[in-house]
Amino acid sequence: MIDATGYTYCHEHLHIDLSPQKHAIDCRLDQYELLCDEMREVQKRGVRNIVEVTNSFMGRNPQFIEDLIDDTGINVLLSTGFYIEGFFPDEIYSMSASQIAQGMIREIEDGLEGSRLKASVIGEIGSSEDHFSPTEQKVFQAAAIAHLETGRPISTHQSMSTMGKQQIELLKKSGVEMTSVTIGHCDLRDNFDHILWMLDQGCYVQFDTIGKNSYYPDSKRAASIALLCQRGYEKQIMLSMDITRRSHLKANGGLGFSYLIDEFVPLLKQHGVNDLQISTLLQSNPTRLFG
Repeated sequence: MIDATGYTYCHEHLHIDLSPQKHAIDCRLDQYELLCDEMREVQKRGVRNIVEVTNSFMGRNPQFIEDLIDDTGINVLLSTGFYIEGFFPDEIYSMSASQIAQGMIREIEDGLEGSRLKASVIGEIGSSEDHFSPTEQKVFQAAAIAHLETGRPISTHQSMSTMGKQQIELLKKSGVEMTSVTIGHCDLRDNFDHILWMLDQGCYVQFDTIGKNSYYPDSKRAASIALLCQRGYEKQIMLSMDITRRSHLKANGGLGFSYLIDEFVPLLKQHGVNDLQISTLLQSNPTRLFG
């Protein structure tokens, strides 16, 4: 469970391997000592929790995370579920939503195979860019079943900030309360009205690709968050970086995990976000959802 005494990154990867699909070794994030260094550094900055949303068939490695926890003291919440088209195991296509859900429930209640750890988040479950395939929808239905059985929160993936409305509508139809849902990757394009609509449904939204300026500039992320805080939505917003590549790590020339605290938080302050609001985004909100 979450350590309420510090900050939480709501959407990260500490061990992920998308290299088979992306044909690039950079997409295999598994450099243990460098990740230990990164976790020690973020803890110096008040970060206590990492929500690790790597799930089955994305290169999840609970034994690796166990060692990371033991060697650095960082608190990590692990996830159960399936990602998006192109990253599904073959058997998922012939399984029912109920069968998929049983696997999720098992990983939450009994634990992850070969590990002492249990999943405590249902995620990162996603939709493709501008498309929500039947199998992706089936995974969402399974997530709803698992959530209703276990009470664990649901964390989603929007490809390029698309299809969030459809995700919410499906989860609502499946009986999920929006206060138990966080919609991922809301910060990859100009979509302020879309974000407002999602917030008004009662869910959380994630500005979770902070630092990925090639997709969308952090200056715009900060301006959007400031405007949302002015409008009273700060209790529904969370922050993260979605680090997935070796080249994202500080030692490899990337921004590193500490960038969010060292660079983005001061940028928020420049845009008028105050200390209490920053604490709400990074501490209170994740504690409420993931606690």
